[in-house]
Amino acid sequence: MVTVETSQLIAECNNWRDALRQHREELTHEKNELQKMCSRELSKDQCQDVERLNNQVHIQLINIHDLRHAIKSHARMIDYEMNVFNGQIREETIHLHEILFEQVQSLDGTLQELQIEFSRFLSVTT
Repeated sequence: MVTVETSQLIAECNNWRDALRQHREELTHEKNELQKMCSRELSKDQCQDVERLNNQVHIQLINIHDLRHAIKSHARMIDYEMNVFNGQIREETIHLHEILFEQVQSLDGTLQELQIEFSRFLSVTT
């Protein structure tokens, strides 16, 4: 068992979930932009790019949902362990916190790359 500042761990979880929520809103906006583009006349290559970007947005929305759910469950586990184990958390829970942090960082990088790709596509097609 490890004694840690749980308020910091819970705050990190909340910050991660907030950041993912913001990414989700941005992706939803981008998906709407792609749908608007479909109403215009596009070349075959542009149509393929729209479809590919739309698929990527869909996949990343699923990834965001899954990671947000995992973080929420993790925060509940932290709270549970703090109450059951008299202010201590299992080492496995701390390790999971580190893994979730790495997953958040990785997904953030992927989403930034997708945002750049989307911006480039918009600049070429508009």
